Formats: sequence, structure tokens, C-alpha cells
Amino acid sequence: MSADPAPKHGLILAVNAGSSSLKISLFKRDGASPESPHDIVDLLLTSTITNISQPPASFSFQLASHAEGREAKKEPVKSIKDHASAFQHFLDYLKREASIDRSEIVHICHRVVHGGDYFEPVIITDESYHYIERLSDLAPLHNGGALSVMKACIQELPNANSIAYFDTSFHRTMPQHISMYPIRQDIAKKRGLKKYGFHGLSYAYILRADPSQTSLIVMHLGSGASMCAIKHGKSLDTTMGLTPVSGLPGATRSGAIDPSLIFHYTNRAGRISHDRSVAVNVHVTEAEEILNKRSGWAALTGTTDFGTIVSEMKKVEARRESGEVVAEEEGKWKIAFDIMLDRILGYLGAYYVKLGGEVDALVFAGGIGERSIELREAVVENAKCLGFALDPQANAEVDGKDGAVVDIGKLKDMRRVVVCRTDEQLEMAKECAMSPKFWQQ
Repeated sequence: MSADPAPKHGLILAVNAGSSSLKISLFKRDGASPESPHDIVDLLLTSTITNISQPPASFSFQLASHAEGREAKKEPVKSIKDHASAFQHFLDYLKREASIDRSEIVHICHRVVHGGDYFEPVIITDESYHYIERLSDLAPLHNGGALSVMKACIQELPNANSIAYFDTSFHRTMPQHISMYPIRQDIAKKRGLKKYGFHGLSYAYILRADPSQTSLIVMHLGSGASMCAIKHGKSLDTTMGLTPVSGLPGATRSGAIDPSLIFHYTNRAGRISHDRSVAVNVHVTEAEEILNKRSGWAALTGTTDFGTIVSEMKKVEARRESGEVVAEEEGKWKIAFDIMLDRILGYLGAYYVKLGGEVDALVFAGGIGERSIELREAVVENAKCLGFALDPQANAEVDGKDGAVVDIGKLKDMRRVVVCRTDEQLEMAKECAMSPKFWQQ
């Protein structure tokens, strides 16, 4: 396991382990100065592996225009069973089909969702590995996958530094009265019980994408969803808390709920009851299983795909408008959409007030934020009273626009509304390339 500064010409591999996916990007450090971070790395290739937990996994491999090799698009791979075997398949493919020597990789950047008290990137050693391992219970959908990829990297690329980049680091600037929970602080401090916040690498990328905009309300909307109030370039508040389960609902996460709900949800009475005889001993693991993996819009509709929810909702509405009698059960699509919209608006209004109305832009990011025309339209329509307005044509044409940031708002006399194509791998690679301690001088 190397921990030495690397030669300046070495390659940077950025790895992002999701709950059932693995996104990988390979970059070359081009020698640009930290003063011009937009140009400090060049992308060589990307690879995406999806459906890891629901085989067969799907493998894609795309080269940048100046790289040579054979590309792959959503090829089913039966040998991929977990994140470690997914990474091994990528390395095998890289060796077999691309003109890149893996020995040129000097740094591997790993996105780690929960960093606890680590606020800066750390090279993976036995000590840091086991510390991150102990935090897995606080981010059960992600930290485990990241750790298994780290193990594979150390084994397969022993001369490269594995470096952990933490989603929680971005939120270290939150004021104490926002990050603190109103519980006994002797216990809270001993156990690290406070709001950490997540999706920090995404928020850091968004902030860097347009440096002129420093006070933002950002929505990172995907199967895991959160929002962040950024004031003068620093995190002021965010929706996720001690763990990613708090805040907005997700594909399988409940989002913020009454903490006592889990006890009534699991008791033997089949109704709300404080009768101790019908109570069930709910272990932390079971509660997290229910709230992390068996809730969200999948629990409401049966699908984790928000795009399907929107399309089915529109079909049902069209049938109703044509005079057809629609079964009550089919209202589930709109209910799921409206719950997501309601929770977003609640935080949006709160963050607008916390920022004192000084908001440079409202930002949509993440898979749903980038793709859902309908959700963006509904959010901005309901935020009209705060001075936001949408350009319907620009909103409908986001997919056809180039660049990391796409304006979709009516700019004249209105506040800016944008879509940002966030890139956590690129953010890690840039941070790595700009850090003198990781490179030979």
C-alpha cells in the first residue's frame, strides 16, 4: 500500500460506488496550475456498471475522443456479483480492450459517503480503512461498496495510493446550532451524534462549475436525494443528517419522519398503540433496513424509477381527463410525485429564509434533477412567489444542450434557475490534482 507522492505524469482513477452501481473515470493530470482548476485534468475514459445487486449487471465503457480501444454499451456480465467483481471486470476490460497500462495509475480516488470526523481526503491505511468500516452502519447503502472496491484496488493496484474523499467534508462549515441535535451533549459527543450531511462532492462540483454564483439553493435529486443551502460558498444547512435516511424521500428511503413511527410500524397491535405487551424489540439494523431499503417511492408505487412514476402519473391524468373512471389505486403515482414535490418545497422555502433571500440561483442536479422536466416545472411554478420563473422551452430542451450548467429560468428581472450536470468523479480528480501533498514537486 503506497503512501508516497506520485510522479506528475501519473494517471488518476476516480471510483464512485453506489448502492447497486459503480461509476469509474480515468483522468490524466495535464500540469495546469491550481489557479485554473477547470483545465487541470483531462478525461481519458469512463465506465459504468449498474444492476450489481440484481444480476446480470450491465457494463458500459466509453473512451474520450483521443483514446484508443473498444467501447461497450450496456453489455450484460454474469460474472459480476458485487462491487469487487465489478471493479475486477473493469480492470480486465481495461487491460484487454484499451491502450492504457494500469501501472500508470498512481492515485485512486474513492467517494466515501460517511467520513465521520475525517474532514480532509485521507490515504487509505489499515487505520483509516477500519475507521471507515466502523461508519458503515451510518451509510449502509454506500460505505460497504466503497470499502470492497478499496480492498480490490489495494490488491490489484498495490503501487497506487487509494485516497478516500468524503461526502460529509463539504458540510463541516455548518454552524453548531444547525448541526447539533437537542439531546444530551455528553452522549452525543461521545457517540458522534450530529448532523453530518451528504452529497458533498456533488455540491462542491456545482459550486466550482460557476464560481460567480456563491449563494445557492441546490437540489441533488436522484434515488438518494438531498438539498443544500450554500451561503457565500459554504454549506449553511442540508437536509440529510446523522445518516442519509433523513430529509427528502428517496427511491427506497423514507426521508424525515416522526422518530416514533418505526415502533408503531413494527408492533403486533396492527395500529398505533403504547401498550407494552404488543411492542416489538426493534433493533437498529431492522429499523435502518425498513427506512433505508423498504420505504421511499418504491414502497408507495412498487418502482424505484422516478421516470416511470411521472409517465404513469401523466397516463392516469390523461385517462381521467378523457372521462374514464380511474381506480383509486392508480392515484399512487401522483401521490408519490406530490410527496416528493411537497418535501422539496418545504426545504426550499426554509432555505430561502435562512439565506435572507440572497439567492444567486436555484440549482437542479442528480439524475432526476437533470432529467425530470415535470418535477423542475412543478418546483419552480410553486416557487414563483420567491422570484423564480421557468422558461418552458429551455426546460424542455436541457438534454440537447452542451455544458455542465444549463440556464432554464426566465432571466429578465427574475432569479436564476439552472440545471447542473454534476460529476463527483471529476470533482475528486480535480481535488487530487490540485493537492501538492499527493505529487512529487
